[in-house]
Amino acid sequence: MKDVKLIDLAEAERQPRLKSISMDQFLAMKIPLREMVLAPIIPTQGLVMVFAERGIGKTHVALSIAYAVASGGAVFKWSAPVPRRVLYIDGEMPAATMQERLTAIDASWATKPPAPDFLRIITPDLQDKPIPDLSSAEGQAAIDEQMALGCDLLILDNLSTLCRAGRENESESWIPVQEWLLSLRKRGISVLMIHHAGKGGKQRGTSKREDVLDTSIKLLRPGSYNPIEGARFEVHLEKARGISGEDAMPFEAKLEIRDGGAAWSCRSIEDPTMPTIVALTMQGMSTRDISSATGIPKTNVNRIQAKARSDGLLDS
Repeated sequence: MKDVKLIDLAEAERQPRLKSISMDQFLAMKIPLREMVLAPIIPTQGLVMVFAERGIGKTHVALSIAYAVASGGAVFKWSAPVPRRVLYIDGEMPAATMQERLTAIDASWATKPPAPDFLRIITPDLQDKPIPDLSSAEGQAAIDEQMALGCDLLILDNLSTLCRAGRENESESWIPVQEWLLSLRKRGISVLMIHHAGKGGKQRGTSKREDVLDTSIKLLRPGSYNPIEGARFEVHLEKARGISGEDAMPFEAKLEIRDGGAAWSCRSIEDPTMPTIVALTMQGMSTRDISSATGIPKTNVNRIQAKARSDGLLDS
C-alpha cells in the first residue's frame, strides 16, 4: 500500500499552479466596482506613491491624507467619501514632531474621525525595539498583526527607512515588497507609499516600483520658492490610472499655520510643458512620439492635449 503522504504530494503536484477562465466566464463574474478611498487619487485596493526631494513636506502631506481619509474629509483637491481606518507607519520622525503636526491638523479640520482608532500610528520612539525591515517576512508579519485590528489604508512613511534590505536601484530588492503589496491589494487594503526623489527628480531607486502603481504623485518646489514660506510646492500626477481632465491637472499647495492649526490652500498652475506639447501636436506628431521626444509620460501628454483643446489652443 502506498504511503498516503506520497499520494497527497503527487496529487498536489498534478494540480495546476495557476487558474485560467474563459472570457465569457470572466465577463459574467460579479466583480465589485472599485470605490474611492480618497477621490480621485486613491481607489480601494489602490497602490499609490508620493515622492519628492528632502524637506519639501512629504510627511505633512502624508499626515494630512491620513487624517482626511480617517475623518471622511478633504485635503488639497481630493476628498474621502466616507471615513476609513488608517494605519500610519512612520519610519523616522521624532514622536514629539509627529504629535505637534497632528495636533495642528486636528485643530483646523472640520471633519473628525468617527472613533479614535480610525487613525492609528506606529512611530519609532514609542517602540521597545527598532521597527522591523518591511522588505522581510518578519517585518511584513508584524504589520499584518496591526492591520488585523482594522485597516483600509496603510501609509508607509517612508520606503527608505522602512524597507532597508538590498540596494534601492536593484529591482530584485523590490520584489519581496511588491509581492507583499499585491497581497495587501488582494485583501482589499490600499497602500500609500512616501518616497524620496533622486538627483534627476524621479523617484529614487529602481523604476520597477512604479509598475504596479495606480497613481504616482510628484511634489516639486516652485522656482519662486523662498525658504521662509515653509511648505509650498507643486503637485504633479506622474502616473494617473483612471484620472483625467481637471482632476489630473497640476496645482500648487501651501501650508498655512494660523492659531495653532494647519490647513492647506491650493491654486491652479499652468502646465509649463503645454506650449511645447501644443507646438509638437500642431506639427502632426503622435502622442507616443511627443512622449519619446520630451520624456513626458503619455498619460500626461494626453491630459495636456485635452486641456489645450478645451482652451481652444488645439482643434477638437
